[in-house]
Amino acid sequence: MTGSAGDGLLVVADSRIHRLPAQVKIVALFVFVLAVVSTPAGVFWAFALYGALLVGCVMLAKLPPLVVMRRLAVETPFVVFALVLPFVATGPRVEVLGVSLSQSGVLGSWNVLAKGTLGVVAAIVLSATTGPRALLAGLERLRLPSTLVAILSFMVRYLSVVSDDLHRMRIARESRGYRGGRAGHLKAVAGGVGALFVRSFERGERVHLAMQSRGYTGRMPLLSESGAARVQWVEGLAISLAAVVIAVTARVVGL
Repeated sequence: MTGSAGDGLLVVADSRIHRLPAQVKIVALFVFVLAVVSTPAGVFWAFALYGALLVGCVMLAKLPPLVVMRRLAVETPFVVFALVLPFVATGPRVEVLGVSLSQSGVLGSWNVLAKGTLGVVAAIVLSATTGPRALLAGLERLRLPSTLVAILSFMVRYLSVVSDDLHRMRIARESRGYRGGRAGHLKAVAGGVGALFVRSFERGERVHLAMQSRGYTGRMPLLSESGAARVQWVEGLAISLAAVVIAVTARVVGL
């Protein structure tokens, strides 16, 4: 699966996090996000500690800060929603620089921004230190259903192929003099998406027939035979377990 979709997310570096097995990093991400989500929004010091843990993780992974900041753009819709929330939420109001804001909306906005940003940064660390094939192998080692792993592997393999098809269709349309306006452009795009769906469906049928002719019985070969050592689990879960301690402490203090 070399050169497959998703490889562009990988930041090549020699770090301890890069060398950890994928299944360890997946579990660590899940535990960390669970700890962050379960933390009350009003315990601000806990989120500061989470941020410090993530900064240390980014530095340990040797990830360029600009790359992390650029990939944070994926949470833009959540940021927009969080900025609007103080103005539309109901409840007691508070004046900030002459603007009336909802108290519950301000806290909710902080909750969305803080937890969303921490979760996205943690996911960025995972995607930047683990290749797509390694991620699939890690999910397989975690006993994800084999059918779902097979679907994900085909998605990773053929996403770039479908994207190239769409690019060639756009070039062909423009080379034939297409200069439609906004409405015409949407119509052309809708037609192209329909044709691309039919083409992708037919490709899937051909791939399935080719697999069956080669002895496919409904189960894909294992992507990985090796597991993770106990020391790797301890090392990989260290930051996540620290986050769990912070979350438990935050809830106890907040009672």
